Amino acid sequence: MRAYRIAYDGQPYHGFQRQPDVDTVEDRLIAALRALGVSDGEVPPGYAAAGRTDAGVSALAQTVAFEAPDWLTPRALNSELPESIQAWASADAPEGFHATHHAESREYTYFLYAGDLNEQLAAETLNGLAGEHDFHNLTLDETGTTRTLQAELDREDSFLVLRFRAGGFPRQFVRRAVALVAEIARGERALDTLDRVLGPEPLSGPEGIGPARPEALVMTGVSYSDIEFNIDEATTDEVRQQFETRYRRRAAGAKVAKILGQAGE
Repeated sequence: MRAYRIAYDGQPYHGFQRQPDVDTVEDRLIAALRALGVSDGEVPPGYAAAGRTDAGVSALAQTVAFEAPDWLTPRALNSELPESIQAWASADAPEGFHATHHAESREYTYFLYAGDLNEQLAAETLNGLAGEHDFHNLTLDETGTTRTLQAELDREDSFLVLRFRAGGFPRQFVRRAVALVAEIARGERALDTLDRVLGPEPLSGPEGIGPARPEALVMTGVSYSDIEFNIDEATTDEVRQQFETRYRRRAAGAKVAKILGQAGE
C-alpha cells in the first residue's frame, strides 16, 4: 500500500470525485494509472482519497492511497498527469490503510478579498464558529453535522486568510462558513446572526446561508499519525514550476480584469 500527496488546480474540473459526463480530478488520476499499467481503468485495489473537493476547489495536500508497484514514484505518476494535477510526495502505508478513514484532521484555507470587509467583525465571527457546534445550518448534510472546529484568521496583502481545521467537514461547510463571515463583515448581517445560525432551528429562504465561490478554497492539509511522507526535491521543484507558471497566467488575467473595471473613469 502506498499513499501519495497530490496538488491540483481545481478550476478546470467538476470536483475531485468521478462523475458521469464531466471531467474530474479523479478521472485524470485513474486515466494516468491506466496509462501506466497500474489499473485497468477502474480504481486499483485499496484505493481511497482523503476527501472530495467541490467543483472549482483546489488542493495542496489531497491524499490518495492504493496498492502500487515500487516503481510508481510521484515523478512516474506525473509523467501521465496533466500539468494542473501533480503528485509531490509518497509514503509506504500499513496494510489496511484507508486514506479517508485514517485521516486525523483536515485543513482548508480560503482567500477572501478584504476590500469592503471589517476585519474585526470577520475575526469575531470566525471565533464564534470555533469549538464544538452543530453546524446543520451551514451544510447540505442532514446527519453528522456536529463537529469540533479550529478556525483562525490572518491578513495577507489584500486578502483575509481563513483557515479551518477539523477531523472532517460536512458538505459545503467551509464555503458556507466563509459566506457567513463575509456577510457579517460587510454589514449585511448582524453579528448576533451567528447565534441563530448555530441554534437548533433550521434557517431557510432568505435567512439561509449560501456557499461562497469555490475558486478561492484550497485543501491545504491532511494529517495521519501512522505514515511519513517522503519528498523528492527534484520532483517538487518541477511541481512548483508548473504551478508558478499557472500563477503568472492568473495574475496577468487579474490585472486585465482590474483595468476593465475602470470603464468610464
